Amino acid sequence: MAASKNKTPDFFKDESFDPVEVATGQSGKSGQVGPGNSGQNSEKPAPLYAGKSVGPKTRTGQTPNKKKAGFYVSVDLLDRFTRKFYELKLAGIAIENKSALLELALSFALDDLDKGAKSRVLQNIRP
Repeated sequence: MAASKNKTPDFFKDESFDPVEVATGQSGKSGQVGPGNSGQNSEKPAPLYAGKSVGPKTRTGQTPNKKKAGFYVSVDLLDRFTRKFYELKLAGIAIENKSALLELALSFALDDLDKGAKSRVLQNIRP
């Protein structure tokens, strides 16, 4: 029996591509060539948040241990956050992951609360 001309792609093959990397033109670990990338060893921009800590550092300068936190947020806010994360990724902003974005946003909100009466967050809490 002759081999079929139309071979079905192997979706479980390890040589798959990351759609965000293809959309942003950045090559990933697999070395795949994406739009705007010739496949050469071009350096990826450093992640916006890589290795940075929004909290206090230890005496040795290391970032503190992380702990998983669970909070309930509205579905609309979660959808907005997820949409914004992927918009940043597609715009070429090298944000490491959703946790990094959330930690950074929470840090800004807490810094704003430290402003006291001038805090925009506090103004939205008070009726």
